[in-house]
Amino acid sequence: MKNMTTAQKQRQILADNLNELLLQKGKTQADVIRDTGFAEATVRSWFNGDKYPRIDKLQALADYFNVSRSRITEERTDNLQRVTSLTKIPILGEIACGEPITAEENVEGYMEEITELLPTGNLFYLKAKGDSMAPTIPNGSYVMIRQQPEVEDGEIAAVLVNGDTEITLKRIKHQGNIVMLMPDNTEFNPYIITPDNPARIVGKAVKMSTLF
Repeated sequence: MKNMTTAQKQRQILADNLNELLLQKGKTQADVIRDTGFAEATVRSWFNGDKYPRIDKLQALADYFNVSRSRITEERTDNLQRVTSLTKIPILGEIACGEPITAEENVEGYMEEITELLPTGNLFYLKAKGDSMAPTIPNGSYVMIRQQPEVEDGEIAAVLVNGDTEITLKRIKHQGNIVMLMPDNTEFNPYIITPDNPARIVGKAVKMSTLF
């Protein structure tokens, strides 16, 4: 957040926290707009870091996500004073066919995270490419994934497609016996999983940041 004014920094902190809560709660901006009754343009301006809500709207957002108001408005320092170790989380690039997901051939770099604050499990980062999950996950942002073969309906997953050679971020939706990979951007079409169009869930999105 270097070279930002105080107001810009506050808006960016708010936007980052709101987008992280969307991922954690398995919600979309459309859900927030529908459930709170706030104007679409207003809600999107908060999540994009363009505007800052009034105090009554901040409290309404906190109530909606069932968190304290400070969880939305304050920068996440999360006990930095007690840091004892850092863990390198691999960033996956192109996927080598047939290799384990976090094999060296697939790793293009690492990010260091505070060990005490990490969720359990095998973790890796993906860099979002394209706008299919915008505005929830903007193009170029980094998403932390916890490796697991299944996620709950409505949660965002990292999914292998195209013969396990490409990994994509999509929201999982079950409709009867059909499983669909849903983009949050309505300009994109769902990916319907079939025997001729297979896909495999490799993990759940647990954190997102645009600040790396």
